[in-house]
Amino acid sequence: MTNLTRRGFLGRAAAVAGVAAVGHPGWWRPVAHAGEPVPLRYAICNELFEGWPFEKAFGFAAECGYTGIEVAPFTVSNYVTDVSAARRREIRRQAEAAGTPICALHWLLARTEGFHLTSPDRAVRRRTAEYFKELARFCADLGGDVMVLGSPQQRNLQPGVTLEQATTHAVEVLGEVLPVLDQTGVTIGLEPLAPNETTFMSTAAETVGVMRRIDSPRCRMILDCKAAITEADPIPDLIRRHRREMIHFHANDPNLQGPGFGDLDFVPIMGALLDIRFGGWVSVEVFDYSPGVERLARESIEHMQTTVRGLLAKA
Repeated sequence: MTNLTRRGFLGRAAAVAGVAAVGHPGWWRPVAHAGEPVPLRYAICNELFEGWPFEKAFGFAAECGYTGIEVAPFTVSNYVTDVSAARRREIRRQAEAAGTPICALHWLLARTEGFHLTSPDRAVRRRTAEYFKELARFCADLGGDVMVLGSPQQRNLQPGVTLEQATTHAVEVLGEVLPVLDQTGVTIGLEPLAPNETTFMSTAAETVGVMRRIDSPRCRMILDCKAAITEADPIPDLIRRHRREMIHFHANDPNLQGPGFGDLDFVPIMGALLDIRFGGWVSVEVFDYSPGVERLARESIEHMQTTVRGLLAKA
């Protein structure tokens, strides 16, 4: 019997236990009856609105029904060290005023130079660790508490570096960041990406292996639909298997557009997220904007909400 079939509603004690199991103590939301608010938190990645004033982007996201924003740092500045304290406060104020507080960062190293997670060069690794510390402070200043570590080009295996050596280097870099993560309350979410995107952490299993070597509650994992579709196991199976490692979720289609814009069936995916009582953010991340920014934002969340309501109605 799944969680959805227990009269369509979870008692508070059971819900809290479920949230604690996936690492989100202090957050609780019950599974709703059909027609009630959907028991998942939806965010959207802000680079979709690149070029829009932040107030306009945050306001439109709120109109669509999102309650969180995931920020690509390059939409603010190529280097977060160039962003003043006043500018950070202003962005946070704008997001919170719109009702879409900033929940996470991603594309951490995009449009930067000189950083690499698995480099054999100790000086490069040291610079990368120091920049991750600055990213954690930036994330916390904006109000976020998750940093999605994708950035495939800045983690790829370099010539002559074995997978074991690359893993040792990555563990070293991220281990140096842990004290600042503890200070800021920010967690890094390692993101498995498809083999055609990266040569390091290209499966959930490999990513969990890195996470376990770091061995800190400040280092977890996220899943991304367009990447997870390349795994041997279906996405719902991955969600259930890694329920205790997952802190964040990227919703998109392998065609690089949003949920509902391609052939990926979100019914079992959303069902799995409900089954594990996922307490993290379900964040829409798209790469192909050809359907139009406004349509992508609006219809992606509508598709997920409609899917979840249908699951709850059948429970």
